[in-house]
Amino acid sequence: MPEQLWLPGLEAPPVPTDGLFFAVFPDTRTATGISKLAQQFCSEARSKSKPLAANRLHVTLLHLGNFAGGLPQARVDAAMNAAASISMEPFSVEFDSAVSFALKPRPGPLVLGGGEGVVGLHALHDALGLALLNAGFEDRAVSPTTPYVPHVTLAYGMPWIATRPVEAASWNVREFALVHSLLGRTRHVVLARWLLAAG
Repeated sequence: MPEQLWLPGLEAPPVPTDGLFFAVFPDTRTATGISKLAQQFCSEARSKSKPLAANRLHVTLLHLGNFAGGLPQARVDAAMNAAASISMEPFSVEFDSAVSFALKPRPGPLVLGGGEGVVGLHALHDALGLALLNAGFEDRAVSPTTPYVPHVTLAYGMPWIATRPVEAASWNVREFALVHSLLGRTRHVVLARWLLAAG
C-alpha cells in the first residue's frame, strides 16, 4: 500500500468547541408546551431522536461563529457593545407550523415555523445585524444576503414530513440574550441579557 503523502501546513483544522449566538427564549410555560409537542412528533415518527429539553428551546437571532479552544474575547465584547445599542419595543411571536429541515431521504431537524407571527424576530435580527456591522463584524454571519428563517428546533435526526399546521406557540419577547454554546455537550450558557425597550 502506498504511503500517504504528508504536506506541511495541511494539518486538520482544530475541532470547534465553543459557539456564540444571539437568541430569544420562550417563557417557561410556552417552552413546556413546545417540549410536549416535540415529544409527540418523536413518538409519531417512531424515531430514536430525542426532543430538545424545554430549557434548551430557543430562537437563534444571529449565529456569530464556532471556535476552537474558547470564545475570542474581542468578539464577545463587540457583540455585547452591539446589543447594548438596540432600541426596540417588546413584541409577540407566534409559531404555528411544523416544518422539516430534512433533505429527503436523509433525516434532519424538525422545527416550528411561523408566518406573519415572526415579523418582530426579523426586525430584531436586522437591527442586531446592523449594530454588529457598526461594531466591526464583517463576515457572513451578519450579511444582509444571508436569508433568516426564524424557527424553534424540536428535535434533530427526524424523518422528513410535509409542513403542517400545529397549535400555535406564542409568547411575548421582552429580552434577548448572548449565548455561549458548549458544542457537543448539549449546554448553553447565557453570557448577558438585554431588555427590549424603546429609546
